[in-house]
Amino acid sequence: MVEETDVAGRASSAGRASSAGRASSTGRASSTEHEAMARAVSLARTPDVRTHPNPQVGAVLLDATGAEIGSGFHRGVDHSHAEIEALAQAGHLARGATAVVTLEPCNHTGRTGPCSEALINAGVVRAVYGQPDPNPLARGGADALAAAGIDVEGGVLAEEARSLNPVWSFAMERQRPLVTWKFAATLDGRVAAADKTSRWISSAESRAEVHRIRAEVDAVVIGTGTVLADDPHLTVRDERGVLLSRQPLRVVVGERRLPTAARVLDSAAPTLVAETRDVSVVLDTLFARDVHHVLLEGGPTLAAAFLRADLTDRVIGYVGPRLLGSGPALVGALDVDTISDAVELTIDDVCLVGGDIRWTARLHGSAPLFINPDPATTDTERAD
Repeated sequence: MVEETDVAGRASSAGRASSAGRASSTGRASSTEHEAMARAVSLARTPDVRTHPNPQVGAVLLDATGAEIGSGFHRGVDHSHAEIEALAQAGHLARGATAVVTLEPCNHTGRTGPCSEALINAGVVRAVYGQPDPNPLARGGADALAAAGIDVEGGVLAEEARSLNPVWSFAMERQRPLVTWKFAATLDGRVAAADKTSRWISSAESRAEVHRIRAEVDAVVIGTGTVLADDPHLTVRDERGVLLSRQPLRVVVGERRLPTAARVLDSAAPTLVAETRDVSVVLDTLFARDVHHVLLEGGPTLAAAFLRADLTDRVIGYVGPRLLGSGPALVGALDVDTISDAVELTIDDVCLVGGDIRWTARLHGSAPLFINPDPATTDTERAD
């Protein structure tokens, strides 16, 4: 399915930061509550559950003796929130209980009602949460609970709770998607030879790994120049070459017209054509579509546009053991005239993949993202 959208000229809010929510002391939480929070974190990590665009959340209910009387985790859109699952298990025993939740209970009506209201109505007397809710539409549950006379404690195992949803948290706080720039280059920083050929700079193992990364993101972004030069498909397939059931949104940025036969426009995956050069507008449009993680796979021009706009958060580079001496450089003009103005990165991980060096970095000075540098081990496809 192809969705052609002209997003040029829209007001941009990409890069806006929102507060991370209500900060609370953790001095009063008991050892039993810490243990319950650790269990809630474990529940939230339940494998084979993709909750996007919602966060992973776990909840445990404790009675007055500290015994567990209910638990639950969020299973995704159209399913109950973790608190509601735990309350359903506990039934009438929830009255007088303590609710231990990895994320501050929500305080808004969306597909479901406010969890803060459900906890109040159930008669819980204490609520302990890990991460303050960074979503400006949903936060405020802690204040609502406190206003109802419930004892509230926040920030318990906050780092562990936040580690459940690093991408979601980033997107909610910045009100834009997290952008990971992936590239493959030679040792001398070339992404193609002088005749524009680029297959294959990286190894088969690296290309397979890229497909595992694609399977984890919400959108893959390239420029019109990459479509015209390489005609990529940007799909994810399993080891047998079969398309995975979930495909990331393919996004093409730029004002040049695309050939109707371009593979990126076929029905294998949804496609958005963003007819603009303003990358912040593109991110605004994607965020409005619940895209929280973008994999930037475009060429030097698009990569430079994101870097100049300070909209590149993470970099995964595959460096093949080859030298070309000429050909397109890794990145286009960055308006850097002296070494002191260079774009600086903080390297988080370096390893060998096949015969290539893979390094993972973030923009210098930014906080760690708590994202595992190694892609998921799910078997997916050969690159194409």
